[in-house]
Amino acid sequence: MTDRALVGPVQPPELHVMSFNIRRRLPSLGPAIGPRSADRWGVRVPALTTILATERPTVLGTQEVLPGQDRALSAALGPDYLRIGHGRDADGQGEGCPLYYDGTRLELRRWSQEALSDTPDVPGSRSWGNHTPRTLVRAEFTDRATGIRFVAINTHLDHISRRSRVRAAEVIRESVASSGLPTVVTGDLNSGEGTAPLTALFANGVLQDAWRAAGRRLTADWGTFPNYRERRRGRKRIDWIAVSAGVEVDRVGIGTRRPGGAWASDHLPVHAVVRLADPA
Repeated sequence: MTDRALVGPVQPPELHVMSFNIRRRLPSLGPAIGPRSADRWGVRVPALTTILATERPTVLGTQEVLPGQDRALSAALGPDYLRIGHGRDADGQGEGCPLYYDGTRLELRRWSQEALSDTPDVPGSRSWGNHTPRTLVRAEFTDRATGIRFVAINTHLDHISRRSRVRAAEVIRESVASSGLPTVVTGDLNSGEGTAPLTALFANGVLQDAWRAAGRRLTADWGTFPNYRERRRGRKRIDWIAVSAGVEVDRVGIGTRRPGGAWASDHLPVHAVVRLADPA
């Protein structure tokens, strides 16, 4: 198993987009779990640091990030990277889906975080059957190298309620359709290919699966939730990158690196290298 970057830094006009559920840090795993358990944050953070420091994506959509973990991600990426997004709770704390981006390459024009609910402007609000709040982070950027504006959306859909996942997918699709800008969507969608939430997301051709659209695939189609077990083909891709019109996908891959023999997360990161068309 190589420790080399799967994609690594890219040069304009390419953009390296990455989605990664980093697995929230648990306060206690109980006495039955040893100090070197694969799930312990202290075991995982060196591997996560190595992956981010060598991949250096232009845009990184993360999920399950708790306060404290966000500082580790920022340190791994370095001072050129900026973060937007906060926790999903009503007070802005708790688990979040922050977006990280290379500030030397991208200029942030505006951003927002909204609840995936019937009251999106109410932090911590819930609807559609999900017991925990779910959010999306939306950002509009200008690529300093090309001058092209585009949108990035990052999210984490509910793991229990299919109705919630379908409604959230519809909200994302409608947001993309209304923007008129090239858009990339990253997220742990907790749904595999061909399911109702993905059918809703890809309805009307507003978005397409970057994996299917890519000119090249750098890896096999690994399931993205190995849960600290060996990678396997034919399992669900529940972590996704989707793209709108105006986004050409050159290559994609699913990372399986284990720096130092440790898993960085129970999920695998998903990568896409894209080029943007100027809507003008």
